[in-house]
Amino acid sequence: MRAVVQRVVRGSVTVEGSKVCEIGPGLVVLLAVGRGDTAEDSRYLAGKIANLRIYEDTEGKMNLSVLDRGGSLIVVSQFTLYGDCRKGRRPGFTEAALPGDARNLYNIFVRDLEALGLKVATGHFKEQMLVEILNDGPVTLLLDSKKGF
Repeated sequence: MRAVVQRVVRGSVTVEGSKVCEIGPGLVVLLAVGRGDTAEDSRYLAGKIANLRIYEDTEGKMNLSVLDRGGSLIVVSQFTLYGDCRKGRRPGFTEAALPGDARNLYNIFVRDLEALGLKVATGHFKEQMLVEILNDGPVTLLLDSKKGF
């Protein structure tokens, strides 16, 4: 699984002209599920994201997590994180999981975050979405479950 994690002042997702979710301070997670990913990848990535120390403490050091701060998350499916742009001009997506497998692991990932005590909002899987992100910092991190084990 791959994730782009952005610390935000606020974020929202709009589908077909209707805002489906909105958060204040927290994280927006763009999540891609790859072929061969498992629930173990989900648990690892959810734990990593929930406990990333990317918020400043009283001394101005990044020592606090979204759990520590009581922030919210938006998780948005983003299969294009598996886009391979090495050949030609059109990305290939052969490393991305098939939609049914991806949806299942996406839902498991959301439940894993919730089980850690986080408030999680979501976009709509396989829908055209407008994702608004007001990045704070900016702080943007790239995570890959295959690089963490």
